[in-house]
Amino acid sequence: MSVLAATDLRISYNGREVVHGVSFEIEEGETLALVGESGSGKSTTAHAILGLLPAGGTVDGGSVVLGDLDISGWTDRALRGIRGAEIGLVPQDPTTSLDPVRSVGAQVEEILRLHGHRDRRSRRARVIELLDRVGIDDPDLRARQYPHELSGGMRQRVLIATAIALRPRLLIADEPTSALDATVQRTVLDLLDELQREEGTSILLVTHDLGVAADRAERLVVLKGGRIVEQGPSEAVLAAPSDPYTRQLLADAPAFATGFRRPEAPPFLRDAAAVAAENPYAIVAEGLVKEFRVAGRERFRAVDDVSFRVRRGTTHALVGESGSGKTTTARLITRFHQPDAGAIEVAGEDVTHAKREQLRALRRRVQLVYQNPFASLDPRQPIIDIVAEPLQNFRVGSRAERRERALALLDRVSLPADLARRTPRELSGGQRQRVAIARALAIDPEVVVLDEAVSALDVTVQARILELLTSLQAELALTYLFISHDLAVVRRISHTVSVMRRGRIVEEGQTEDLFRDPQHEYTRELLAAVPGRTENLV
Repeated sequence: MSVLAATDLRISYNGREVVHGVSFEIEEGETLALVGESGSGKSTTAHAILGLLPAGGTVDGGSVVLGDLDISGWTDRALRGIRGAEIGLVPQDPTTSLDPVRSVGAQVEEILRLHGHRDRRSRRARVIELLDRVGIDDPDLRARQYPHELSGGMRQRVLIATAIALRPRLLIADEPTSALDATVQRTVLDLLDELQREEGTSILLVTHDLGVAADRAERLVVLKGGRIVEQGPSEAVLAAPSDPYTRQLLADAPAFATGFRRPEAPPFLRDAAAVAAENPYAIVAEGLVKEFRVAGRERFRAVDDVSFRVRRGTTHALVGESGSGKTTTARLITRFHQPDAGAIEVAGEDVTHAKREQLRALRRRVQLVYQNPFASLDPRQPIIDIVAEPLQNFRVGSRAERRERALALLDRVSLPADLARRTPRELSGGQRQRVAIARALAIDPEVVVLDEAVSALDVTVQARILELLTSLQAELALTYLFISHDLAVVRRISHTVSVMRRGRIVEEGQTEDLFRDPQHEYTRELLAAVPGRTENLV
């Protein structure tokens, strides 16, 4: 028997139809995945089921049947009785989904109160039970804490606890792990699987990651442009996708990687004799230490005796979970942080204690590309001014020459010239990241530091950006320091890798060697957490 049947759903925003006749069913105890890129209509479809479309969104046709109950056209007030009780929602971002000024216990308790649980003591006991059920340690303490005091994985568990509080028949999990590290992602998805086995709950999993969908769902529904292009049992769809779009998603998913050729190792990585013939290093880090003072606690050592070397023209990856120290290490290399101990060389020059003019010169040699291209670009500036800004800051060329250079850079990162007058909000995430890359290249740096530069992007957009970075490296002899928590992505772009945990490097080496024969248990754990066909990683 189906728990939910959506038939011929048509949804529009401000009169423009964005979902065109979508139909699917979810059986009891089944996980069905809606898969597609941003803008494919998957989240819109899921939110329409609950009547949670944003302003301007309307369901123009079709039906939604929950069990034997047709809930199509129900008012918001009527649907409140369904939300939580019959259908639970696990949203994407726990940072924005939780109220920062209320304790997590109070927020979980709220759904019990709204659905008629009058006894305050029993509500609080149920909250503790729920937090314990989703694997939060010391639930009595955690219930009194605020969201900022919990890790990202813990906050997502709080959202799951809220979603299952009333034992709903169906859980809608909308990109529930896209903001999490791979090992935390696996733990959260394992929790959903466990809850499903014990409670018989059905799950509608909304995701852009075909690897996650392949691991967790019995059936897949692939959406593109608001239309279903393919659906069926997961194994059948993955073994023989019939639609070109599904084949492209499969080729671009990092863990499948059927359509991506990893960068070839430069000669000096293949031929040891070539090493002595050159000055090979663009970055040398020796014994780096960085501590931070935390209010009310002892000093926290974020980077602890970190050493590595990056050869010119190659990509070196620093990989690890949040809190491993990789981003702090990158900020030491770029000298946005001063190391407490150790030494840093960039392009043969000691920059450990660089100040003023030496730092300014370093900024020309080393450029950064950040994770969030929307936050790192001025929303008020036109694209051409954003790209030309480093040239202006370093007084390079006339205004006309800077604009000409900016247009050439946009072309180099495969963006059309007609985007030059637009602002970042008018561009897609992938286009914004290309702008960020163009800006980084404006003053011809030797080293580009990419801090989680593709982690916020859909897999198809991510694949195109990685291809762009690889081609730019070959054309311009760039050296990349690539910061990531995702080993499947690291495998695609890096020549060498350092694996970081708790501020220290636990393993390092050439990428192929590390993936083929990881020596440290933590590296093996990171590899095991990659969703999809992990055998493709070697």
